[in-house]
Amino acid sequence: MADRTLIRNAQCVLPEGIQKHDVLIEDDKILGIDPPKTASVDETVDAEGRHLLPGAIDDQVHFRDPGLTHKEDLHTGSVACAKGGITTFLEMPNTNPTTTSLEALDAKLELAAGKCVVNFGFYIGATPENLDVLKAAERTPGIKIFIGSSTGNLLVDGQDALEKIFAETTLPICAHCEDEATVRANRERLNGGTSIHDHSKIRDHEAAIISTRRAVDLSTRHQHPFHVLHVSTAQEAEFLKDRPSWVTAEACPHHLFFNVDDYDRLGSRVQMNPSIKTAEDNRALWNALRDGVIEVIATDHAPHTLEEKDRPYPESPSGLPAVENSMALMLDAVNRGQCTLEQVVSWMCAAPARIWKIANKGAIREGFDADLVLVDLSRRETIRDENQLTKSKWSPWNGVELTGWPVRTWVLGKTVFQDGKVDATIRGREAIFRKKS
Repeated sequence: MADRTLIRNAQCVLPEGIQKHDVLIEDDKILGIDPPKTASVDETVDAEGRHLLPGAIDDQVHFRDPGLTHKEDLHTGSVACAKGGITTFLEMPNTNPTTTSLEALDAKLELAAGKCVVNFGFYIGATPENLDVLKAAERTPGIKIFIGSSTGNLLVDGQDALEKIFAETTLPICAHCEDEATVRANRERLNGGTSIHDHSKIRDHEAAIISTRRAVDLSTRHQHPFHVLHVSTAQEAEFLKDRPSWVTAEACPHHLFFNVDDYDRLGSRVQMNPSIKTAEDNRALWNALRDGVIEVIATDHAPHTLEEKDRPYPESPSGLPAVENSMALMLDAVNRGQCTLEQVVSWMCAAPARIWKIANKGAIREGFDADLVLVDLSRRETIRDENQLTKSKWSPWNGVELTGWPVRTWVLGKTVFQDGKVDATIRGREAIFRKKS
């Protein structure tokens, strides 16, 4: 027997704007918008005064599973997603072992099916030697290239290898763009760096823009769909204004909300790759988002334990957790007039679904998956380390009060988050990626 939920009186953020509607869910699908009053339902949710959004899609997370699960794992990371209104994540290949073979990809998909409370997908990682794997992979949104520092065999910096990947594969490509030669030269000049402030001098503006230009040139010449991950500089934002239509880009909350002035206060808690930059870069990224130059907001959620982060620089690792709070950060920005709710839905829901060709997600539409988030734009909460569901149990936004929070999350029609609690028994499923052209 079908399970039906009616969400009544919601301010729905639709592609055509914000409109008040009733939304009927049947099993895992959106059955109808404004269904007949006589429709039978099992549960009615009164959403008066609240907004209904499509579930967010985070296209860049690191959940450390397998191999580094003391930091995070697929279950705890997905639980944090559910609390944060993220109903689908796409995870990166730098686990242990790396996701650089079809066998490793299949194993990770099988692992996720038993552990994740939200939907999932996994990139296939590029190496200098696995071109045949990249050409054969199917159950993946695309190829991830580290054009800059990485671990193990994931660094692909040689021009011949990059040319072959862009020329001979068909899956969309995304890349971490920091020029390895520039990073190494800066590190040598600074004798390895001794202060956390040196991190942004080592991984500087030049390292980012040189690598982004190189990758976009490859994409342009080979007419290959390409997504620039975590844009961090004003120079990149300006350069991307003239990119071809098949090149897209994203920004992350830490590059929008933090800059080098925050090192004195937060230290290695805001140490990231690419590094945080300046207040001028913050402003440029916001403008690029509002102007459509940058289409996506993703977190690059990359947790470490506080014990690891508290090591003296440069022993401290780069990365911070964010899936739990990214939507609330953006809802707070809506309340402060930095953007509109429709823009947030475009950046966090519609655009990633479109770019990665994820079937039946990213919009409130009849027949689409019932991945939905009810948000209260007037709700005020303060982020606290002790309340974080991520295994790392900390946030760089600890102590920050935000206005606007997810209050209920549905994954495939089932309530996975409500009243501050996540139902750990819910299971998401493998995202389906439409055939790439």
